[in-house]
Amino acid sequence: MTDEAIIQEAIKLVNEGLSVTFPVRGRSMLPFIIGGRESVILEHPSSVKVGDVVLAWVEGSRYVVHRVISIQGNRLTLMGDGNIAGTERCLKDDVKALATHVVNAKGQRHPLDSPWRKRWARLWFALRPVRRYLLYIYRKVKGIK
Repeated sequence: MTDEAIIQEAIKLVNEGLSVTFPVRGRSMLPFIIGGRESVILEHPSSVKVGDVVLAWVEGSRYVVHRVISIQGNRLTLMGDGNIAGTERCLKDDVKALATHVVNAKGQRHPLDSPWRKRWARLWFALRPVRRYLLYIYRKVKGIK
């Protein structure tokens, strides 16, 4: 089964009202989600707000699991926590699921909307000018390539 087919099946299940545990790849959501080691739990998005982590079809070309950093009318701007500057854009209708929890390698679930995670995510966003250096240190300490 291709990645695209897996994503489509996950979206179908989410649309049926089910929660789906979805593996995440890549480093674009470091330090909050470690690709290849952690998964996210996806649910149907009743609403989307700044700070939410979503599965979205962006720029008509691919799916990403990234954080909403701004909403202007029907248009969203997304950015991976591990990205230094790059953003993506989509419409609200392009948001296919809301990531509600991170599941670590031990199977432990951690809510993405807990007060401390929200505070850290806001602080992390403010640290964009120095993210490159912080991510370098983080990857070295955690052994992430």
